[in-house]
Amino acid sequence: MSDILIATGTRADWGLLSPLAKALRKVPGNVVRILATNMHLQQQYGNTVSEIIADGFTPDACVPMPEGDSALDRAIAMAACLEGAAREMARLKPDMLVILGDRYEMLAVASAATMLGIPIAHLHGGELTYGAIDDNIRHAISKLAALHFTSTEAARQRLIAMGEAPERVVCSGAIGVWSFCNFSPMSRQELEESLGFSLDSPLFLATFHPATLDPEDPALRCRAMLEAIDAFPHHKSIITYPNNDPRSEGIIREIKAYADSRPGKVLLIPSLGLRRYQSVLRFADAVIGNSSSGILEVPSAGIPTVNIGIRQDGRDRAPSVIDCGDSADEIRSAIAKAISPGFKAMAAKARNPYFKDNTLEIIVNTISGADFNNLKTKKFHHICTDR
Repeated sequence: MSDILIATGTRADWGLLSPLAKALRKVPGNVVRILATNMHLQQQYGNTVSEIIADGFTPDACVPMPEGDSALDRAIAMAACLEGAAREMARLKPDMLVILGDRYEMLAVASAATMLGIPIAHLHGGELTYGAIDDNIRHAISKLAALHFTSTEAARQRLIAMGEAPERVVCSGAIGVWSFCNFSPMSRQELEESLGFSLDSPLFLATFHPATLDPEDPALRCRAMLEAIDAFPHHKSIITYPNNDPRSEGIIREIKAYADSRPGKVLLIPSLGLRRYQSVLRFADAVIGNSSSGILEVPSAGIPTVNIGIRQDGRDRAPSVIDCGDSADEIRSAIAKAISPGFKAMAAKARNPYFKDNTLEIIVNTISGADFNNLKTKKFHHICTDR
């Protein structure tokens, strides 16, 4: 029997991990447990532990983290997460921990697992995002992990260059892209009833997160995005909350004020959840903001992405992604390009570099067949001859 613990801290990573959790649970001999922490347990961000439960999982461990909007607050929250996760994993005694991405709470969980001798499977290592501290955190988690699933071959090669053994680094493709290509969408009527919002006009979907290495106030960056969106009065907008990185509170104030002054035209929602998010993409003209989803998953929806600022610098891109600066004029020009007939036609056919048709099968089979005892130790893989 294999006891697999999946850690999740946000609506975004659970949306990606949920299909994996369900698939792993179907394999005979696998026991799948869930550790929920951070934003899942915070009311302001939608108390999204409910989404885990709605997907048929009762979290086996909940690790609350103190809230706050500064870098110091996040460091203190990480300490609480490390302690709480260590206690829960010592109680649950899993054979393997599965984590995704580059969030600070996942570095705390990975550190606890390392001290307890629990091997880690890490999804989305080897990627680059120069505009955020997430880049450092992602690479740190990769060095703690024993098994890797990368979204592209370029990311796989970076991990090998970092000393990870090639046989433990698997190019699986992005699980979010697989999920989008294999989900059952909601009808327009079902989606409108669920949202309480009419989709009778052209639509933008927008999300703006703090870029943690940007010295400028992210609330001002967000305000520029909202000003640019206003230049397209025939479009409605659905705006989702940012994550809870430092300085996110200012963004929330901006989008609340914006939505409150435009009833019926703007829907502000803390979290769409996976199925509603994927379904909204079928009705959107473009995705606007600086979320990783605009780079990874949205190209497979066949619609343009307007990627603002530095937060996603370094990631591989589909040709349907338009990069622009942070000013309202630059964003407005990028949106105009995105919704032009020629660009929309190109985006509908663009190849997504993160797509692989058997992503879920690769990950499930590799984890289910892993020798967990062998994964408890690592050796540095040298790629040069003069050691």
